[in-house]
Amino acid sequence: MRKKERAEIVLNELKKLYPDAECSLDHKNALELLVATQLAAQCTDARVNIVTKDLFKKYRTVEDYAGADLKELEEDIKPTGFFRNKAKNIKECCIKLIRDYGGEVPDTMEELLTLPGVGRKTANVILSVIFNKPGVIVDTHCSRLTRRLGFTDSDNPVEIEKDIMKLLPRKEWANFSHCMVFHGRAVCHARKPKCEICTILPYCDYGKKTVK
Repeated sequence: MRKKERAEIVLNELKKLYPDAECSLDHKNALELLVATQLAAQCTDARVNIVTKDLFKKYRTVEDYAGADLKELEEDIKPTGFFRNKAKNIKECCIKLIRDYGGEVPDTMEELLTLPGVGRKTANVILSVIFNKPGVIVDTHCSRLTRRLGFTDSDNPVEIEKDIMKLLPRKEWANFSHCMVFHGRAVCHARKPKCEICTILPYCDYGKKTVK
């Protein structure tokens, strides 16, 4: 079976399994999602959602973040880890939003990548979730599962993104990413994947080698 064919079958199976798969970071607008996604680096979405519950009440606008006391902001986001670097990036990001984009979160990959702390993963989250533009979101789950499935040979997020873009229609890129996250959490764990109960086992290179 061709790789492209397998990818479409896997996506359809996972969409049945996780019909509500979507971004699991709590947010009400583009700014909140931008901040939440930066906080999610090396941190679980569940922990980020706990932190942002109070954070988003305290900081409501780009001006609030831009004018924040850095030490205070660090303390506010400390449970997400790497808090010094994250606080610095969030503050500088919002300063740049005010200076260069009229205080609004931009809607193109090129512009988003000019923001401190924003890489392609964060940019694709914003583009797909807020602006409904196609994008492959390569997080740790997506990276792990696409390699196990044999859809990519790379551990480079940019290369993985390109490989998935070749396999699936543009309209399905974000759906695929969200399904990867849900399946990674529920079944395809990093250390002990539950291959024996996995519905996409027949299409998985790793699983077929693991389950005798």
